[in-house]
Amino acid sequence: MLSIVILNYNTRDLTLACIDSIIRNTSSLEYEIIVVDNGSTEKFPEVGGIKILRNKKNLGFAAGNNVAKNVVKGEYVLFLNSDTLVPKDTLKGAVFFIDKNKEFGAIGVKIILPSGGLDRDSRRSFPTPWVALTHFSGLDRVFPKSKMFSKYWYGYKSPDQISEVEVLQGAFFLVRKKIMDEVGWFSEDYFLDGEDIDLSWKIKEAGYKIVYNPNFVITHIKKATKNKVGLKFAGRGVEAMEIFYKKHLWGRYPWALNILVLFGIKVLKVLRRIIRKY
Repeated sequence: MLSIVILNYNTRDLTLACIDSIIRNTSSLEYEIIVVDNGSTEKFPEVGGIKILRNKKNLGFAAGNNVAKNVVKGEYVLFLNSDTLVPKDTLKGAVFFIDKNKEFGAIGVKIILPSGGLDRDSRRSFPTPWVALTHFSGLDRVFPKSKMFSKYWYGYKSPDQISEVEVLQGAFFLVRKKIMDEVGWFSEDYFLDGEDIDLSWKIKEAGYKIVYNPNFVITHIKKATKNKVGLKFAGRGVEAMEIFYKKHLWGRYPWALNILVLFGIKVLKVLRRIIRKY
């Protein structure tokens, strides 16, 4: 059985469209849909056959999804963004794929933007100092096919190739429930951004493979929820970088490099504040 967890924050119409796409395009698969309404100001309606969990306030992506921890019944859990659309048999195919490959702890799919282009965040590498430097300096855009400079988005690998990766995007994150329980679900150190990277890290550290399979596709409208949270939570991505680095990478590098990395993150924070202000 598949448990589909959708976090809703003032994206009622998008969430209903997402649910409709699941129901219309999924057959021969036992599943349940759980909507966690994360303190929305617009009331999310009761929908027949859908479990709705209501938070009194916006807990953020990690804590909001974790509310479903003691409710899900499936052997597999899919964390699905509210601003996605699921084509025919995508869920059935993805569940069948992970079910027959026991060494896979989690899988992601090819995520397409409304324009038809690839959402490059479908598959990513961990933001080690070198990977982060090449990404934020723009070197991965200058050399998009280079294995040395384009590791963040795996630009040197075809997006149509099944491959083991380090990080899946939280827009579509299919994982075995027993592994979620083993690694402790999402880390609530993160409010918005970073939680999918952290979860991917924990799954890999526990000894499981993470796989990107482009044979299954979804459409991602992208940033619909982030656009709803407003300036109050803008820039949380930079804060997430700092949290992740201190938690998982600090002890792996010399102190001098650690200081340089944190200085770079501080600079990014300042730049974000300036951009928001002006």
